[in-house]
Amino acid sequence: MEKFDHLIIIGRPAAGKSEFIDYIKSLTDSERIKKLHIGPFEEIDDFPWIWDKFMDDDLWEAAGFPRLFSFGGDNPGLKEDAGMLFDYCIERFNRDIEKRYLSNKSFYKAHTLLIEFSRGGNDGYKNAFSRLRREVLERAAIFYIKVSAEESWRRNVKRYEEKLKHSILAHMVPRRTFDAFYQVDDWEALTKGSESGLLNLGSISVPFVTMLNEPELPPGPEIEERYMHALGRLFELYREAR
Repeated sequence: MEKFDHLIIIGRPAAGKSEFIDYIKSLTDSERIKKLHIGPFEEIDDFPWIWDKFMDDDLWEAAGFPRLFSFGGDNPGLKEDAGMLFDYCIERFNRDIEKRYLSNKSFYKAHTLLIEFSRGGNDGYKNAFSRLRREVLERAAIFYIKVSAEESWRRNVKRYEEKLKHSILAHMVPRRTFDAFYQVDDWEALTKGSESGLLNLGSISVPFVTMLNEPELPPGPEIEERYMHALGRLFELYREAR
């Protein structure tokens, strides 16, 4: 079947990762494979794990102990000295993907696994990919959704304000966390500014594509064309590399 086994979806907060996944959920399996080379899919995302640590911090604080990873309040966020939580999440990806997917070879006969995360800093992505297991990367292609730091922050605030209209449980990346972790990232340095190609990760070469997601587009034919162009190029590289 002409589809990705693992599609790693990365980019700054509010870059458009969730909107992309919402779009592919709106397609039938046959449409999705034809347009984007994504089969029936499952998702694994590290945000719920990070959020669970924030909630655990609430319990530590209530018990009279210091918070470990986050600062509290109505909109908690990762503390500046708690970047080790990102490394914990990569190890959790390795464990969970091995247990749930790599050990079940029949999954890959038709399905695609979407692996979603965001990293920042001078070596955020370099570090993340150095920690991902070889078996995860061998089946992978990388889809980087690109927006500037300014655009990421604008969308982050906009989406938070929209969610607040409907739920008091809305959350966004706080400014303090954003400035510490997402003002810069190392994707362009890793890819040497190329829009597509092979990312050399030790002895493995992983196909990648960078999709500029500015200006922001509403759901419709224009954004669909943007996705199809990027994923079409990525699948060409993926097929050649396998």
